[in-house]
Amino acid sequence: MLNNLTLILPELILFLGAMGLLMIGAFSKNDPTRTVDLGAVAILALAAAAAGSYATDAPASAFDGAFIMDSFASLMKVLTFVATGIAILMSQSFLKLEKLARFEYAVLLLLAAAGMGMMISANDLISLYMGIELQSLALYVVAAINRDSLRSTEAGLKYFVLGALSSGMLLYGASLIYGFSGSTNFNEIAAAFQPQGGQLPMAQVLGLVFLLAGLAFKISAVPFHMWTPDVYEGAPTSVTAFFASAPKLAGMAIFLRIMMTGFENALVAWQQIIILLAAASMVLGAFAAIGQQNIKRLMAYSSIGHMGFALVGFAAASEAGVASVILYMALYVVMTLGTFACILSMRRDSGPVERIDDLSGLSQTRPFMAFCLAVMMFSLAGIPPMAGFFGKLFVFRAAIDAGLYSLSILGVLASVVGAYYYLRIVKIMYLDAPADEINEPMPRELSILAGVMTAFTLLFFIYPAPLVELADMASSVLVQSDLSLAAD
Repeated sequence: MLNNLTLILPELILFLGAMGLLMIGAFSKNDPTRTVDLGAVAILALAAAAAGSYATDAPASAFDGAFIMDSFASLMKVLTFVATGIAILMSQSFLKLEKLARFEYAVLLLLAAAGMGMMISANDLISLYMGIELQSLALYVVAAINRDSLRSTEAGLKYFVLGALSSGMLLYGASLIYGFSGSTNFNEIAAAFQPQGGQLPMAQVLGLVFLLAGLAFKISAVPFHMWTPDVYEGAPTSVTAFFASAPKLAGMAIFLRIMMTGFENALVAWQQIIILLAAASMVLGAFAAIGQQNIKRLMAYSSIGHMGFALVGFAAASEAGVASVILYMALYVVMTLGTFACILSMRRDSGPVERIDDLSGLSQTRPFMAFCLAVMMFSLAGIPPMAGFFGKLFVFRAAIDAGLYSLSILGVLASVVGAYYYLRIVKIMYLDAPADEINEPMPRELSILAGVMTAFTLLFFIYPAPLVELADMASSVLVQSDLSLAAD
């Protein structure tokens, strides 16, 4: 039992932190947001959870193999918890200005982070579903946290309805997989799902398809993306920043885990599905964003496109492909949070602004903010020497090494099309006449975060080795593991 508790230490820390904040909020006679810096407490809990993710060095399992900790899980948990902490830090000034500072916000994000941690370490369909639902239920509520806003409540309702549908599909697929394999453990599923004559039986393919559909919803892959633009636009901007970062990391991590371990022998069945998801996501993300005027909605389609690029590396189904996905997701989160640091600063005296045209002439009124946003746009477009270019380079190289030439060419073309709407924002900021000035200066924490992420994006090419080596180490553990861990 002690070993089990050691392995779930990060999730225990987050859960206890959430319960502590909940007790403070429930029993405080005064407004707890004024007496306790709930955001700081939540960030400390996330930092402790990130440190606890390295409580064990060697791969180990707990709870009869339902929960696994290895280098892959440790790295993805650290990235997820750091992204969640940055999202909480970015939200502090926004929530106060919008009068949305409620103690439930920090509690919900900690619970969502605990769910994401469970997802990343899941080695069993039951623990996978528990993690997904713990994350999802918290996200449904936080999307609608602005109860006085029709857009926010509509976003929460749409997310809940479509999320419930995806959970049903995932459960149906899991039940079929259990019926065919006789187990919910990924290792035993891998032994049961063996191609016959080079193909899986159709009944097994059906269960795999439903499972993939439920997982694809979590990362907004086409055709399970329909919730993303409306939820991103309707939810408070600080919530959108969180949705676009940490949950995508956790969703991609469990996607990699379950396919590369539970269905490693069924590559012939699921690789074609991943290729289709990647191609559709890249194309829709590139073309659907062109006509968008709301920057949050544009970032939603951008997110869909970038999940497609990450899936290109996944489709390679190799150690290099998995490493490229990990690297791409890490860089994507940095670029996305840096962009949202600028979006959260788009304010006038009347409140936040979201239209892209409101950025006209920003280089003359807010030069630092314009510079940071321009760097992020160049990086998201994949223009060298920004970090985003190297992310795409690695996933395309992995795909080419795997013989996926058509998918790589389609990805390059989609990247060229997508560059149009990123560069359009830069053009509006630097070449158009100033619109009504965005009067509010960037809050200090947002300017610091934007500066740090801009520097990382600009200078990544000088010394990329540490992150590349971490991604290689995590991928080697995931791909080459003998998957025979016994519960202690």
